Amino acid sequence: MAIQSKLLSFALICLVGGAGIAASLWWRHTAPVVDLTTGMYLTPSRALPDFSLIDQQGRAFGAVNLRGRWSLLFFGYTNCPDFCPTTLTTLAAMNKGLRAAKAPVVPQVIFVSVDAKRDTPEQLAKYVPYFDPEFIGLTAADQPSIEAMAKKLGVAVILTPTANGSYTVDHSGAIFVLNPDGRLAAILTGPFSVAALQDDFQRIVAARGLLAGRA
Repeated sequence: MAIQSKLLSFALICLVGGAGIAASLWWRHTAPVVDLTTGMYLTPSRALPDFSLIDQQGRAFGAVNLRGRWSLLFFGYTNCPDFCPTTLTTLAAMNKGLRAAKAPVVPQVIFVSVDAKRDTPEQLAKYVPYFDPEFIGLTAADQPSIEAMAKKLGVAVILTPTANGSYTVDHSGAIFVLNPDGRLAAILTGPFSVAALQDDFQRIVAARGLLAGRA
């Protein structure tokens, strides 16, 4: 009787294990494969580290503010001579195109400054709306806080002193795509163009809808 019980238990374990493997294989097989021109689609999506920043109106802004709609998160600084304004211009043109096409989803674009000393809320309030009045600018109370948040996402920030007593800021240029759950859905690394970004964003949104339809 004891032997039969052990055999039954072993068979049950094998059955459960086999079902787990089958479920895993089924998920991998049915999860949409999204080929992006500008970056990498994440399956499954990843939780965003908790953070607390300040927007251009001086209000607290955290992970909870990312829930409920799609977001594009981009790190930079207002004194950036070329890459940052070029990328923000591209993102603004992308959103303008989506609005003109009456697309069902237009993401909120969030510009996170990696230069907390110079990029105060007041400075961001002057800078960010130049590209699009709906863009959101974020900063932190101090440089260590913003660098800690950037590091959690793998964004490198390097401040280099200059001869005139100022400093330059080097940083990673990725765009992070966040789904309405506030989770990281894709990392876009460029090169960025309006057409490529718009196409990739719509593919990412469509893939989430496909998964929701299979739930």
